[in-house]
This record gives sequence, structure tokens and C-alpha cells, in this order.
Amino acid sequence: MQSKIEAADAQSALGDIKVLELGSMLAGPFVGSMLGDFGARVIKVEKPGKPDALREWPPHKNDVALWWKTMARNKHAVTLDISRREAREIALRLIGESDIVIENFRPGTLERWGLSPTELREMFPRVIWVRVSGWGQDGPKSQEGGYATIAEAFSGLSSFTGHPDKGPTVSAFPLGDYLAGVFGAFGALAALHQREKTGNGQVIDVALYEPLLRIIESVVVRYDQTGRSKPLLGNQMEEDVPRNIYATADGGSIAISCGSQSIYEGLVTAMKRPELITDPRFGTMALRVENREAIDAEVAAWMLTQPTDEVLETLRVHRVVAGKVNSIADVFADPHVAARNAIATIVDQQLGPIRMPAPSPKLSDTPGRIRWSGQEQGAANDEVFGGWLGMTSSQLDILRDLKVI
Repeated sequence: MQSKIEAADAQSALGDIKVLELGSMLAGPFVGSMLGDFGARVIKVEKPGKPDALREWPPHKNDVALWWKTMARNKHAVTLDISRREAREIALRLIGESDIVIENFRPGTLERWGLSPTELREMFPRVIWVRVSGWGQDGPKSQEGGYATIAEAFSGLSSFTGHPDKGPTVSAFPLGDYLAGVFGAFGALAALHQREKTGNGQVIDVALYEPLLRIIESVVVRYDQTGRSKPLLGNQMEEDVPRNIYATADGGSIAISCGSQSIYEGLVTAMKRPELITDPRFGTMALRVENREAIDAEVAAWMLTQPTDEVLETLRVHRVVAGKVNSIADVFADPHVAARNAIATIVDQQLGPIRMPAPSPKLSDTPGRIRWSGQEQGAANDEVFGGWLGMTSSQLDILRDLKVI
């Protein structure tokens, strides 16, 4: 099918890539957000009268969904009820225009609508499908609902995240969704590279818990080889002592991680406690692990006597890896964040100037950029259906009357 989508952006790494995003909320849309940051032309499809659930999630300002503004940035927002037979031709045309189709419905949903990768493979052999779900496209749990919180718990991550006296914890934000989005975007790029060699697309199957399982690799191989699990240690790390968040004299908190002998020796030198180097309990990392409570108590007691800014400078001079526990206000005010342009400002049609995280990582020649923030529902209907697919105004009016768009 001849593409009618606008000309590629030569200044973007993915400017010639066209993406169709189906489904709502976080993991699948973050795949589209990552690709869109680097120039991919992303069409975000929502059901008419049933907007993406993220539009309903707080925070809001003047009834404008703020989370949506960053998640849906760089996306062309259209409405189309792809479950309706009247929408099938348009859905097929959009799929045919796409290099990548992202969906995060419960497995079997696209199959029920006759829009699955298997059914459409002969028609669209080059399309790459990113399918994100709670449990994956197969397996005994595939039909169960899945959210990031449940994925963290299921993956084993929560079993060693928390304090021994309070039990396991999960992240205060949907870590599993965002990590799955990154893995999905990586899979899409790997599939694009393979397509250059074979001409064929493929399916990327991302289960929310599996990227979490991947990043706790040391815990998995340890259990396999030793039968030992990782214990709950709060903010400490079993393999790296001292490593904790320490309260300071003026009410601040500082994170310290002594991942090497030289950093540890720098810390105790900053403390003016050279005897902690020769102390037989603390001479090596292995010994410090055995005596973690004793050395951690020494560091904690010293930190409580130190003002935050002064002790940070002392630790820096002694080459100790340490950092203040920042509030979001601190992040906004930090000169390093400003120097790196890690928070970008754009002008939103509803809110005016709005700041949000800049694209990451930084590419030297084709950096990511935010071209616009999340659009209102259906804002790009005329652009996509009329301009890109060549549909007439009367055709669109009929679809509106039918509530297909």
C-alpha cells in the first residue's frame, strides 16, 4: 500500500518509522512514547466516547490530565472503534501504513476482532507487532488481568524489597509498566534491524513481569546454584556494605554506596575514623557484609552530626559515591539537571508552558525531541483519516454519526 504519511524527518533517528498504537494506560503507550521521542510518527487510537484511562488518572489541572500530556507527547490522537465492523477497513489501512503496531489488550482480543498478527501476516508481512500484556500471550495465566504492582510481586522483586520488620514493598509508581515499555521499544528496534535483512516483521511478546525478572538476574542464578534467597534489608544491599540512606543533622537524607574498598576507605577517612580500616571486622567487603549492622551504625551515628550540604562536600572531596535524597522541587532546582537539559519545556495548547522529562538517552547526531504534548481526544482525526488516508469529509461525517470515530 502506498504510504500517504508525511515525509520523514531527516533529523530524527526514527523519522521514517510509522507506528500505530492501540490500547490504553501505560506499558504499551510507553513503547510508543519512547519511539515517538526519537522521531517515529505515532498514531494513538482511542475508542470514541471512551478515552484512554490515563486521561482520568490524577494529577489534573483545570480538568486537564497532566500525566497524559507527557505519555501522549509526539502522538497523533485519533478516535476509532476498531471492534466495529464499520471500522475494519480503516483499521487495516492504518496497519498497512505502519512499520510497528503496539497493542496491550488482554490476549485474544485482537484475535476476536479478526485483527491479530497471525491472521494479517500474509496481508502485512513487514509489520512488527509489539504485544504487551500482564502475563504474555500464552501460558496458564495469560487470560488473567495484570498490572505493574502484581508483576513486581510475582517476579520476586518485592520479596527482597522492603524492611525486615515491615515486610515486602512495591514501588510507589508503576515500575513494571515503564520497564516493560522500554523492553518493548528495544524489541521493536531489534525487529526493525532484523527486517532489514529478511524483509519480514515479527511479534514481540512482552509480559509485565518478565523484564522485572530479567533485571534481578543475580537473584535468579544465586537461587539456582545455591538454593539461597535474597533477604529483606531495607535500604541496604546485601552485597555492598555500607550502603544505605542516612539522616543528617539538619533533617536531610543522603544515600551512600561503598561498592569498592577504595570508596569505603574514603568514607572512613572523611569520618576521621582510620581505625575502621584496620578493624578486623571491617577490613574487606566480605567482613563488612558479615558485620553490616556494626559498620552501618557507625556511619549512621556520624551522619547525624553532619549538616547535609557540608557532609556532601566532604564526601565528594574524599571520592565517596554519595548523593542527597532529592524532592522533586530539588530536582527542578538542581544545576546539573539544568546543565543536562534533563527537563524540557514546551508550550501546550491547553496549559501554556509545561515542563516534563526530556527524551533519554541522548543521541549525539539525532537527539530525541518533544514536538508537542498529549493531544485532546480525536484532535488528529482530520489529519490522519483525511490527510493521510485520503478520506473525504462526507465519509468522515458518516463515521461520526455511527460513532465509529
